[in-house]
Amino acid sequence: MAKASDRNLARAALDRYPKTYADMLRIDVAKNTPAPLYQWLIASLLFSTRISADAAQNAARALFDQGWRTPQKMAETTWAERVKVLNRSGYARYDESTSRYIGFSTDLIQECYGGDLRKLREAAERDVERERELLKEFKGIGDVGADIFFREVQSAWDELYPFADKKALDAAKKVGLPASADGLSQLVSRRDLPRLLSALVHVTLAKKVEEVRQAA
Repeated sequence: MAKASDRNLARAALDRYPKTYADMLRIDVAKNTPAPLYQWLIASLLFSTRISADAAQNAARALFDQGWRTPQKMAETTWAERVKVLNRSGYARYDESTSRYIGFSTDLIQECYGGDLRKLREAAERDVERERELLKEFKGIGDVGADIFFREVQSAWDELYPFADKKALDAAKKVGLPASADGLSQLVSRRDLPRLLSALVHVTLAKKVEEVRQAA
């Protein structure tokens, strides 16, 4: 059984950072429909680059604010148009390569899955390792990108739950919480596990570990 002190720590982290990264981008991953899944894949690609989470979030928001929220809309853009938006949103260091990755991944989603990542899930027969392998076929998505994608998509894809990525587990350890997906899943409802993982990552990135411990 989970300790009360652990539950208090988890609640303190959630109170400080109640929204997931997808929430902040207005991506309703739990709907499990093509557009949100595509948006979160693109966001995962951006977050997995060696750049700050804030810069990645700003870049994703800038792309989506252009109306490029579906594979069909993104496919209508040019490499140069994407570079321009990424550059002016603070993603300058990786703007050219990331624009290529977005174009390649968008084409692959349309050609292989008809623009619907639920078909990737079907192709993998809901096997988590196979889903990871297929995700890594998208340029720019490696294990880190797949982990970020899984972190939030577990709210819609049952076979992933409970899932916790390495970054979130490292954060949990620093805060003093169980460093395992099973352990963290006992502290919150199933719906709130992605929120807890995101909150823990936020806490460590913002260097708020001691504040959270004191609040608990």
